[in-house]
Amino acid sequence: MIAKMNFGKTGHESTRIIFGAAALGNVSQDDADRTLEVLFQYGINHIDTAASYGDSEIRIGPWMPQHRDKFFLATKTGDRSYKEAKDSIHRSLDRLKTDKLDLIQLHNLADVIEWQTAMGPGGALEACVEAREQGLVRFIGVTGHGLSIAAMHLRSLGAFDFDSVLLPYNYVTYQKEKYQADFEALLKTAKEKNVAVQTIKSIARRPWGLEAHHTANTWYEPLTEQADIDKAVQWVLSNPQVFLNTAGDIHILPKVLEAASKADYNLPQSEVAISELAAEREMASLFV
Repeated sequence: MIAKMNFGKTGHESTRIIFGAAALGNVSQDDADRTLEVLFQYGINHIDTAASYGDSEIRIGPWMPQHRDKFFLATKTGDRSYKEAKDSIHRSLDRLKTDKLDLIQLHNLADVIEWQTAMGPGGALEACVEAREQGLVRFIGVTGHGLSIAAMHLRSLGAFDFDSVLLPYNYVTYQKEKYQADFEALLKTAKEKNVAVQTIKSIARRPWGLEAHHTANTWYEPLTEQADIDKAVQWVLSNPQVFLNTAGDIHILPKVLEAASKADYNLPQSEVAISELAAEREMASLFV
């Protein structure tokens, strides 16, 4: 069984595993519909997509007329200006075939100049707040990649009362001293403010090699063996404060969900045997 916990201050009890719908970006509707059945099989009740995830919103849209009440539905806008973000939100509502989003997120807000634009007058944040006031969205979050993003999220939480953050979190990346310090500081602030913490790249192995044969629909090489995924997922879920957003491949998805269904949610992170896995699989951080 996959555990649930409060998604920050939203009042929603989300599964600790959130479906990362980038996996639907370039699949057929039939494949997407089969993926929906997998989500139902494991009781997943939270979907995270984005306007920039290919056809993801279009693939999710046909599910909503019948299943909208079964999911906390989140998407993202990568636009930085008020007008562009407003257009993006309305386009997402149309593509997702819903009249309300549970969560709109400022996508990959990592660059300082882009941050100033999005958070400033006439910026994307104003469009998100307006949409919330109009009842088109319920909550507002911020996401990002890279080794500086935990610190940037701290800056964002200091400037606005966001409901959620999203950022990379896996064993190898966490070993980087500065990132670990920033991540822990972010967790502390998120706990104080009751902000949901979503994590990505849980099963990342390393960047694709120049001559690698890409065996998964992810921009990095993922772990693929069930036993390896079990350990990587267990390590993330042993942190009781975070959610795990699944990788962008529908064929790896069942393995991640199976790992989560077997995970010991009370196991201390220090007791998860993952350092040997990192060495054996030559795991490397995706970010430098």
